Parts: sequence; C-alpha cells; structure tokens
Amino acid sequence: MNFQQLRSVREAVRRGFNLTEVAHALHTSQPGVSRQIRELEEELGIDLFVRAGKRLTGLTEPGRQVLPIVERLLSDSESLRQASRDFSERDVGPLSIAATHSQARYALPSAVRDFRQLYPQVTLSLHQGSPKHVAEMLLSGEADVGIATEALTQYEQLVTLPCYQWTHAVVVPPNHALLDGQPLTLERLSRFPLITYDVGYTGRAHIDEAFEEAGITPSVVLSAMDADVIKTYVELGMGVGIVASIAFDQDRDRNLRAIEARSLFKLNMTRLAFRRDAYLRSYVYAFIETFAPPLTRQRVEAAARLSSAKQDDDAQQEAA
Repeated sequence: MNFQQLRSVREAVRRGFNLTEVAHALHTSQPGVSRQIRELEEELGIDLFVRAGKRLTGLTEPGRQVLPIVERLLSDSESLRQASRDFSERDVGPLSIAATHSQARYALPSAVRDFRQLYPQVTLSLHQGSPKHVAEMLLSGEADVGIATEALTQYEQLVTLPCYQWTHAVVVPPNHALLDGQPLTLERLSRFPLITYDVGYTGRAHIDEAFEEAGITPSVVLSAMDADVIKTYVELGMGVGIVASIAFDQDRDRNLRAIEARSLFKLNMTRLAFRRDAYLRSYVYAFIETFAPPLTRQRVEAAARLSSAKQDDDAQQEAA
C-alpha cells in the first residue's frame, strides 16, 4: 500500500469517477491510475468501485466505508509534512484563504497588509466564493482558513470561531425620500424596489426573516453576490440597496448615502474556520490573530481540542 494508490482513490471520487481528469490532477496516465486502484483493491481483497466495463461508475459499499479512512490517512500525511516544514521553515510557505466577497473586499485588506509586513516570505492566495464554496475549499484542502458568515457552523468537519458582529445599512442616492429624517422602518423600505445580496450571501437570511416576521413581502428587483454591484445599480436609480455596513465607504461612495439599519435586521456574525484535522503552521495562527486579535493561538487550539472531543463523544453515542 502506498500514498499514490490512496490519492488515486480519493481523486477518483472527487473527479466524479472520470479517470482522465484524475490522471491530469495527479500528473500521471489513465492506465497508471487504473493500475494503482486495482493494486490497492487486490491488497485489501475488496472492490472499492462499481464498474461498467473499464469505467468507474460509483463506490461499492466497502468503498464507502474505506473512503473516510483514505481521506484521513492522506490528511494525516499532509499534517506530518506541514509539521516538519513548520520546524525547518517557520516563516516560509503558502497560506490559502477562502472568503466571501464582502470579507475579501472590506474586512481582509488591512489584516493581509499587516500580516505581510510580519511574514514577507509567506505566499498568500485568496479565493472568493459563497459560504458553501468557502466550506468546500476548506474540506478539500484547497484553503487553510475560511472567513464567512454563520453558514460555516453547518459543517461538523470544521472548527468555527466568532470574529466580529456587523449590521446592514440601507444605501440610496442623494435626495432620496428615505433621507427625510423620518425613522427607517420595514414598511417604508417595502415601498421601494430593493437590491440586495443573493440568498446564502452576507446575511441575506436575516433580511428575509425580518420582512417575513413583519408580514411584509418586499420587492427584490435585483440580487447579487457583490456589494459593489449592488451599489452600482442603486446609483443608476434601480432601487434601494441593503448591504453590509462595512461595505459602505463615505469617501469612495460619494454618490450614495447610507442609513443605519441596525434596528431592522438581526446582527450578523463573521466566523473564521479551518478543518478540524488540519495542522496549522505557526504563521497561520499569526494570521488568524492579525485578522481577529481575540483569537490567540491558545484560544484557537483550545477550540480545536473541544471540537474534536465533541466529535468523539458524538461518534461514541452513535456507536452505542
């Protein structure tokens, strides 16, 4: 048994059983991938995949049982390599961050700047996506750290930590009727076409919940992932925007005005996450603390231990 065999099995599942794509991902040939899988099956004495001729079409029941073990072995081997690099090259290496657009555009820049000054030899890569995509990048190992909203707490394989709370703001053109000094209410908002985030992005759930609880059906004429897109269409006069308050910059958004909407919608929590079984290098802890100072290495490690202990307890209860 060797790691190349295990990687072939894992990639076969990740690539939808397309061996051509697996071979490309592993920088080998398709016959080589098939041979690695067959050799592992022969050594284990079981078929891991369902086949239609030479094609793989799915996992067998033994394959479904073995896959988590394969993934854990490969994860542990990567952690071992990370640990060795951490001792030999403490301040050198890659750091991959996955974040939603609002976090990448408005919350991360100052942290990334400060971190780069402390660790100039760390190579940073930033990926953007929905909270679901952020979680998937963490689970696949594509990202080391993820930053998004409460949605990250839905994944048991992730350790999630609260960073900071934030509110929404209503953005309108100058001289808009909502700037008349009267209290902002959901009923007043509902009189105008609204432009806000796509479902699943940047606290959209709290916006929908507020209107639903008030028994009001708003007219959302446009939704987008990106606050900058929302503000662009507000400037064009298409409607009233609802964005994260951090997405409004008085100096840059000179053609718009912001109205605090803290009283209308629930507070939102930005969370930072990483895979429970991941080994975090020293500079990853440093980045986390740079982004959210209360999240010291001691606190992060304690949260990871607590999360792992809870998972073990849950597994024991299921087994019983």
